[in-house]
Amino acid sequence: MIKCEFVDNPVYRIYTIDIKNVRDSAVESIKNQAGGKKMKCPYCGNIDTRVIDSRPADDGTTIRRRRSCDACNKRFTTYEKVETIPLIVIKKDNNREQYDRTKLEGGVLRACYKRPVAAADIQATIDSIETAIFSREEKEIPSSQIGEIVMESLKKLDPVAYVRFASVYREFKDVNTFMDELKKILE
Repeated sequence: MIKCEFVDNPVYRIYTIDIKNVRDSAVESIKNQAGGKKMKCPYCGNIDTRVIDSRPADDGTTIRRRRSCDACNKRFTTYEKVETIPLIVIKKDNNREQYDRTKLEGGVLRACYKRPVAAADIQATIDSIETAIFSREEKEIPSSQIGEIVMESLKKLDPVAYVRFASVYREFKDVNTFMDELKKILE
C-alpha cells in the first residue's frame, strides 16, 4: 500500500490518501461505465485481462495500452481511437464509397514492397496520411485528393516508392510522361 501526504496550505491540514484504493476505485468505476465488458486475450480467449501500461500513441489521437492475460500470462497491445464520422470517397467515375483504411495500407505497402523502409516508418506514414485526410473535416473527399496526399507522403518516405505509386496512380501512357515525373524528383 502506498500512502501520499500533502498539506492544505490555508489551514495546514494534513491529508493521507491510500493511492492503491483510489486507483482501484477508479478502475472499478471505469469497468462499471463500460458495462462490465472486458478485453478478450487474443492468445487464449480468456476475458480476465488487465492494463499494465497506458500512454498516448505518437499521433496524439490514439491511446496505446499494454495488457496482460491473467490466465496465460501473455502480453498484447491494444489501441483505442475516437470513432469518427464515416468519410465518403468520390471515385473518378463519380461513384461514392465509404473510406477504407485497408485500401490505403495496400497501396502504400505495394509501393514500398522490397524497399529498405522500416515497417514502423510505413505505419507512421499511413497514420499521417489518414490524419491529413480526416483533418480536412469534410464528409466527402475525391480520390484524386487522397492520391495527391499519398504521393506527397511517399516522396518524403522513399523516392522509389513514390515513383511506383505515381506510375499506377497517374496512369502514365508512355515513357516520356514517366521520365518527366522522374525528372521532377531528381531536381
